[in-house]
Amino acid sequence: MLSRCIATDRHTFATEHWGRRPLLSRSGSLPRDFGDLLSAEMVDELIAERGVRAPFIRLARDGDLLARDCYVGPAGFGAEMPDQVDSGKVLGEFASGATIVLQGLHRLWPPLIDFVRQAVDDLGHPVQANAYITPPGNRGFDPHYDVHDVFVLQTTGHKRWVVHEPVHAHPLPSQPWTQHRAAIAERAAQDPVIDTVLEPGDALYLPRGWVHSAQAMDTTSIHLTLGVSAVTGIDVARAVVDQLEAVEEFRQSLPLGADPADRDEMIATVTKVMAEMIATMRDEATTLGGGAADRLTHRHAERTRPVAVRPLASLEASESADTAGVHWRPGLVATVEESGDRVVLRLPDRVISFPASCAAALQAIRLGGTAHAGSLPGLDRADATVLIRRLLREAVVVPAAHG
Repeated sequence: MLSRCIATDRHTFATEHWGRRPLLSRSGSLPRDFGDLLSAEMVDELIAERGVRAPFIRLARDGDLLARDCYVGPAGFGAEMPDQVDSGKVLGEFASGATIVLQGLHRLWPPLIDFVRQAVDDLGHPVQANAYITPPGNRGFDPHYDVHDVFVLQTTGHKRWVVHEPVHAHPLPSQPWTQHRAAIAERAAQDPVIDTVLEPGDALYLPRGWVHSAQAMDTTSIHLTLGVSAVTGIDVARAVVDQLEAVEEFRQSLPLGADPADRDEMIATVTKVMAEMIATMRDEATTLGGGAADRLTHRHAERTRPVAVRPLASLEASESADTAGVHWRPGLVATVEESGDRVVLRLPDRVISFPASCAAALQAIRLGGTAHAGSLPGLDRADATVLIRRLLREAVVVPAAHG
């Protein structure tokens, strides 16, 4: 995925651009287009035939979001949900200059489901995909910044992008651009860092915090935005501090009679507790570090999606588990732990226990590649068949043809 979005090598991008500064990648430097991900025909199909519902669609005009009633409604007999897109209403608003925003396409559009899954693997951070369809000469949003990194992929038409340096560097999700409206307006009046027109196949990487605005040129513009929710040092620190809940000393009440209005007293209290925290984290580094790592792994699992399973195909494969080829479900976060005479497969939402004899086989499947009942270490074919059947039914592995 990453190689399609940048016109430089991975090392240069990682050291010079990631989280630091924008990167404009022209299609001519690495011939490509993004039409396989989303084209005008695909947008029409999504709006007209795929039953898209709010909030997977929004409309915006001149910096403001339109009310939902402008573009959604009931879908008739057999689909009486009141928040489905009304394609006729969308046409009217689009013809009047509104930008169509298709959100969460990594959840409902097959080409982007696969592409975003690859992006998560490449980047190591949660990724989402939105599309912006803007009529000629119009813009959807005023100058602003995002609290996540973005890769802009121009698929159709031309769009002018104006990018300015941050007014608040590396913003967190709790620090939206609306907290800095005046500073952004002032920055937008200054000379930009980038003022360019993206053509089909062009890509633009913007770290979070960089102020930007975009306007379609003389034709309809379609671009994809891959939003990357970067894990930060603050996230790591919070995961570590959360582990202190297990330490009795930090669960105790502060002394009776403390005066929260006395700033000097509060500074002394904070300084004392911080020193105790630092000492505890130094003495219990291994335990606290392991717990924090587990929490970060769990958080990543909650914010990303493993490859969807195909229930009918998986059930069919389980019926022929003695010959079926399977592999680990891509994107599924899990650990294999030995515990006495059992081996435990710890998943984000549950724990599955197996006989200890399955340990080597589980590790082999977990490490990747296609597995068969006749090739799993430590098990004969009959036991391996039972293991594969159970893993298929538990949605831990998928048939090799569908992964």
